[in-house]
Amino acid sequence: MSYYDQKKAELEDTLKKLKETQGVFDKAFEALKKEKIKIEEDKSAVMQLAKERQMGFPWLAKAYDEYFELQDKSMVNFLKYKEHPALKASEIVDEYSKMRRAAEKKERQARHIINLYESVAPFLIDFREETEIDENEEGVFYDWDEDEKQDPAINYLTKDEYRKLSSAEKNQLALDRFLERGKSNRLIGRLYERYIGYLYEEKGFDVQYIGAIKGVEDLGRDLLCRKGREVIIIQCKNWSQFKTIFEKHIFQFFGTVYEFQHENPSLKVKAIFVTTTSLSELARRFAHDFGIQLDENHKFDKNYPCIKCNIGQRSSEKIYHLPFDQQYDKIKIEKDKGEFYCKTVVEAEAAGFRRAFRYKGIRK
Repeated sequence: MSYYDQKKAELEDTLKKLKETQGVFDKAFEALKKEKIKIEEDKSAVMQLAKERQMGFPWLAKAYDEYFELQDKSMVNFLKYKEHPALKASEIVDEYSKMRRAAEKKERQARHIINLYESVAPFLIDFREETEIDENEEGVFYDWDEDEKQDPAINYLTKDEYRKLSSAEKNQLALDRFLERGKSNRLIGRLYERYIGYLYEEKGFDVQYIGAIKGVEDLGRDLLCRKGREVIIIQCKNWSQFKTIFEKHIFQFFGTVYEFQHENPSLKVKAIFVTTTSLSELARRFAHDFGIQLDENHKFDKNYPCIKCNIGQRSSEKIYHLPFDQQYDKIKIEKDKGEFYCKTVVEAEAAGFRRAFRYKGIRK
């Protein structure tokens, strides 16, 4: 064979292999196209369901159930018809899949109804955590006597610290740890309300901490600040800087302010929305149209003086209240009587104040 014929044969052989490779690629590409179409269809179905997730209709949960039932069946069929079938395992998977889907269906229905309620009344979102159970709560009270169990300071102290430290030392240590440790969103919100309320007390307003005292019943009126005929209703939102306040919160707040003004026509009512984050442009426009003053990006100063030093009206006893004590939110500080806020327990005790006995309060 001549050199030319040899090279020609090699080239033809290479072209043949390239064509075979191209055929494999074409088949793989077609398979990928089909898989992509299937994925897009699945994604479209799920997205359509997600868009309507707040409707709370039974058919929605049923649609989810049918979608995930197909996935379960594919697993059952795989176990049944694989090269070495696992029939018993497929029966078990099938039975437990049905039980799981039934439970998930009920859970989704309940969740969608809750979402619907929260979209209508946004303030309910802030109280979601209060329905959750702390599985470790009972462990907090292990090996404490009955009197000690009444003091929430035990949540932040060891038994030796509680029993051996002086009053000022143990109460200050408990306060420091309370301020430093992680907290639920609800408690973070309450502390923010207290801080904003303190600022208005410093401006001479008589402040009622409606949100902290009444909970869900506050209807979004976290603070009621009075000075003569002037009343400022304040809603506080201590949210992450990455979250945005939307118009539904403004609508709800405007409604409760309007109701208060209607019930108290002789008062001069003003509404202020205070938040650690920002509002959407649409929410900001509605707030302006409704006459709601905005105080955006107002950060929480954790170092503000949070100990309340109060003088009893009947007994004239000097008592200080820590942020986790029972009566804290109901105590009003009147400076003309010699009452004040302070930062440390040492300051309070040096002024002749003692810790409140009725201190059963925030456990977490």
